[in-house]
Amino acid sequence: MMDRSSRELPSIVTREEWLAARKALMIMEKEATRARDALNADRRRLPMVKIEKEYVFEGPDGQAALLDLFEGRSQLIIGHFMFDPNWEQGCSSCSAGADELSPGHLQHLHARDTSFAYISRAPLSKIERYKRGKGWTFPWYSSYGSDFNYDFHVTLDESVAPIMYNYRTKEEFLQAGDTMFEGKSSMEMPGRSCFLRDQDTIYHTYSVYARGLEQAGGSYYYLDETALGRQELWEEPKGRAAAPRGAVPNFSE
Repeated sequence: MMDRSSRELPSIVTREEWLAARKALMIMEKEATRARDALNADRRRLPMVKIEKEYVFEGPDGQAALLDLFEGRSQLIIGHFMFDPNWEQGCSSCSAGADELSPGHLQHLHARDTSFAYISRAPLSKIERYKRGKGWTFPWYSSYGSDFNYDFHVTLDESVAPIMYNYRTKEEFLQAGDTMFEGKSSMEMPGRSCFLRDQDTIYHTYSVYARGLEQAGGSYYYLDETALGRQELWEEPKGRAAAPRGAVPNFSE
C-alpha cells in the first residue's frame, strides 16, 4: 500500500500540467532513441576477429564445438552464466536474467537467423540439475576444462591469464580505487558475446559486461518507465522506494 507520508512521491498536478511535462520529457526520449539507433549502427560497424581456437563444450547430446552451437544459423549469442565448478547453484543474478528468457524470445531470435545459448564453467551434471530445478528449456553448455571462459574474460584467474574485465586491466581497477579482485584467486563474472559465421568460419563480433548487459531489456527496462523506478539505492530522486535495495539484479525480494 502506497503511503505519501513515508516517501517522496511525484508532485500532484492537473492533467494539463502533466501533459506539458510529459511532452517535454518525450523530446528527451526521442533524442535518446536516436542516440541509441546511432550507437547500434556503430556497434554493427565494429570489425571482427576470426576464432582460431577449437573450443569443445559439453552438452546434453555430448561434446559440441562452437560451430554446433549456431544450430545452422548465421549468428550466435552466448550468455556467460556465472556458475563456478565448485558451486552447487548458479549465480542468482544470472538466474534472474535467465528466468526472463522465454521460449518466445528464442523463437524470435531464431526467426532472425540467430541462436542463443548459455555457457558456464560448471560441469554439465551440475548445470543440468540446476536447469531442471528451474524448469528452463534453453540451450546451456559446460565449458569445463576449456579456455573459453578465460579467453572471453568471464573467469578471472591470474594463474591462467592476465585479469581483464569490461576492457579494464586489474591495474586500471586498482588505480580507480576498486579492490574487487583483492584476496581472490578466481572469480566468475557475467557477460554476453556475439559471434557470426561465414560457412564454417566463426568470427567474434561483440562482447559486453557489467551494466552493459542491461541493454537487452528485461524487467529493469519495464521498471525504468514507472514512478518508483528500480527501487535501488543509487537512483534519483531519492526517497521514492519504501525499502530501497542494492543494485543486485537477482529480484530475490
